[in-house]
Amino acid sequence: MALSFNPYAFILIFFGMATCILSGFIYKRGGNAFKWFILMMLSNAIWSIPYGLELASTSLKQIKFFICLEYIGIGTLPICWFIFCLNFCGKEAWLEKRRNVILLVAFPIITLLMVWTNAYHHLHYKQIVIGTTGPFPIANTEPGVWYFIFTLYFYSLLTFGCYLIFIKFKNADPIFQKQNYAIVIAILIPWLTNFTFLLGFKPLGEIDGTPYAFMVTTSLILLGIYRFKLFDILPIAREKVLELMQDGFFVLDQQHRIIDYNKSTLKYIHLPTGKKLNGSNLEELFPNQHTFFDRIKKHESGKIELDIILNGNHIYLIADILFLNDNKINNDFSIIKLQDLTTFKKDAIKAAEQANELNRLNQLKDRIFSIIAHDLRAPLVNISEILKMVGNNQITIDEFKAIAPNFNKDIIYTTELLENILHWSRSQLIGFGIKKEPFNLKNLIINEINYHLPAANFKKVKINYGSFPAEMVYADIIMVQMVIRNLISNGIKYCHQNCEIDIQTSYLKHNQLLIMIKDNGIGISQPIFEKLFKDENISTRGTLNEKGTGLGLLICKDFMERNNGSIHVESTEGKGTICSLLLPTHKEKVN
Repeated sequence: MALSFNPYAFILIFFGMATCILSGFIYKRGGNAFKWFILMMLSNAIWSIPYGLELASTSLKQIKFFICLEYIGIGTLPICWFIFCLNFCGKEAWLEKRRNVILLVAFPIITLLMVWTNAYHHLHYKQIVIGTTGPFPIANTEPGVWYFIFTLYFYSLLTFGCYLIFIKFKNADPIFQKQNYAIVIAILIPWLTNFTFLLGFKPLGEIDGTPYAFMVTTSLILLGIYRFKLFDILPIAREKVLELMQDGFFVLDQQHRIIDYNKSTLKYIHLPTGKKLNGSNLEELFPNQHTFFDRIKKHESGKIELDIILNGNHIYLIADILFLNDNKINNDFSIIKLQDLTTFKKDAIKAAEQANELNRLNQLKDRIFSIIAHDLRAPLVNISEILKMVGNNQITIDEFKAIAPNFNKDIIYTTELLENILHWSRSQLIGFGIKKEPFNLKNLIINEINYHLPAANFKKVKINYGSFPAEMVYADIIMVQMVIRNLISNGIKYCHQNCEIDIQTSYLKHNQLLIMIKDNGIGISQPIFEKLFKDENISTRGTLNEKGTGLGLLICKDFMERNNGSIHVESTEGKGTICSLLLPTHKEKVN
């Protein structure tokens, strides 16, 4: 084999071998997509080395032999390029169809057969002759029909691949754009060189400049590896990993604008229709989070809790702030990681509520046991002792009549206390249902007045009531009855003889009915008034030394709230007390 090396041949052979070595180096760093990039580089090496040997050949037979070897690289190069583009852009599913694969590999195989058997049909090259006008012998070829068919196939794959890369580049995150620039520029140089050669622009004469252009591509790939960390992180893999993460990620520039994010972040923001997330200011998406943004502006890394409202729902997040400064690309940016703590937070709140409820029930149990042990036991013991003395004839009828009023007070007190305890403890049970229904308030109040008339007549207290609205109350009738009963009982207990209790009702707007129970008794002292409704067992004696249960107003407040109502107390010591109740009404009217 006679070879006469020249600078053109030497350069092609040298860089072809260098491309093989570089391919092995990249193979250790790249992913699946870049393995096809490696095969594309090897195809170029298979093209370049035989082409260099062709330029060093002096006989036509030897030139034709190396042309046959060159087409192993020329035929496989567009396939490797196209499959690389598919993998790089996440379109590898196209290769799952057998028809597409067959169509893709058919043209290179046919082209190789056409080149290797060209002497019998001349469909690829009409003729190949040696040109001697240059400084060294070189092949002059005349294209045949199949040459143009293969060229169309070659540039079709090139065009589709470039289109995919362009779309990928257009939608790429800024942090990967330098990698994409390197890939696009590196790939376009040899294609443009080959295209201009086919159009007749031949600065090197009949020497094809495409393999030399691939030398430039190799240099740019090397630059990309060492300057922009090309192939260190495959963008496709990076995107898939981030999209699989449940936590949200934002990448911000120096002006706190979003330059990158993953789909999980969309769960925590409200993005107006038509507005792009990239380029938006993070502060617009998370309003009223002043502490969070103060830390970002002060470059304070760390974690901070965020409480946001999205579509009417509370979302609890933990934001992890990280600041990066990469001197290689002269860029200062921050990463915000958002972790959803809503479920954990709600479970914690629920657990705290359950703990509070358990504590409240324990306090209720202790209070009930305390009342039973002291307030309820004492009068029952007194009643038992008196009845025992009567049964044993230890007291006379006159003596019994003398203690009868106190005996009666103990029975009334014990009855009221038992009634309050039973109703209140029953209402505190989990699962206790409130039976709301429309009822006539007039009948209820008149019945309660009649119930308290003996006690009122005994103290010569007058109970007045005015007209009643036609509206019906919508609530639990037993609970409302207990509230009215306790308030009238308190009015009588804290009134002197000849005092009055006035009961007035009126209809207000928004379907509410106002009940006012006013007395001109002794009122409530300021220290006691400040303790009302504070879950304290407060009990004071009446004007005739009547005992109190200490549960009345607490029961009233609890029952009113359970029926979507409210209670308000005003009192002046020495002048009297006004208790105001608000209850929801039913729309039906009394006939």
